[in-house]
Amino acid sequence: MSRSSGDNLTEPSAPSSWRRWWYRHGRFGASHAVLVLIAATMLVPFLWMVLASFKPIEEVEELNPFPTVWRLSNYPAVFKEIPFARYYFNSLFIAAWVTFLQCLTSSMAAYAFARLRWRGRDHVFRLYLATLMIPGVVTMIPNYTLMVNLGLLDSYAGLVVPASFSAFGTFLLRQFMLTIPPSLDEAAAIDGASHWQIFWDVILPLARPGLITLAIFTFLGNYGSFFWPLILIKSEHLRTLPIGMLYFDSMYGKQTNLIMAASVMNIIPLVILFVVSQKFIVKGIQLGAVKG
Repeated sequence: MSRSSGDNLTEPSAPSSWRRWWYRHGRFGASHAVLVLIAATMLVPFLWMVLASFKPIEEVEELNPFPTVWRLSNYPAVFKEIPFARYYFNSLFIAAWVTFLQCLTSSMAAYAFARLRWRGRDHVFRLYLATLMIPGVVTMIPNYTLMVNLGLLDSYAGLVVPASFSAFGTFLLRQFMLTIPPSLDEAAAIDGASHWQIFWDVILPLARPGLITLAIFTFLGNYGSFFWPLILIKSEHLRTLPIGMLYFDSMYGKQTNLIMAASVMNIIPLVILFVVSQKFIVKGIQLGAVKG
């Protein structure tokens, strides 16, 4: 009698303990397994690109992912076929200038919207944000006409100037600056600091995580820019990497192995930048989202 009652008492405990174990350990293991599977699936095209960059042209279309002969000469051959080093310099040069100017202009606009009080400030900011909903192709023709009238067609300035202002960057830095205590501004103003000194010496150093985040996003976006350089640049010595690789693929025949080698060298700066700065991206986004 006591045994049967004891068995009845212990039977429900087994499913309960199993549920507790699954809640603590099993569900996390299953989630990680799904994430690993998704990550591996996304890595397959990247691995194929890297392996194809070492293959002879005859083996690129084969199902075997690994080359029978590892041809390291594909990488130097890219520099012999096209002025790849010049394309590399153009992409880095333009992306660096756009990043610097966009961080500067966005931080100044964000300071005006977040720390200064002036009539109609919030209405102007809403209108400024509304420009984010306008597709880039809508403003492409006006921007092109403006570059022609200013004499900036087929020039570095024509690639840099239109991309040096960003509503998204202003919004990101404004949200970040709103988290900085206003008492710092007041203390600096009491000491006789001007608005420029408050911005440059007080706000900007404290907004460094947000600036780093914006700089990373801006560099990544402009380094791989394709459509605007395609319609603005005519000279070969001004071509960026995406445009240079497009002409390489269309003018020199189907050389998939060399295209893959050029693609690998193209994304190396992006991979390095992301690995080095991923903690700044996460920190900047989290801090910038604290206050709306």
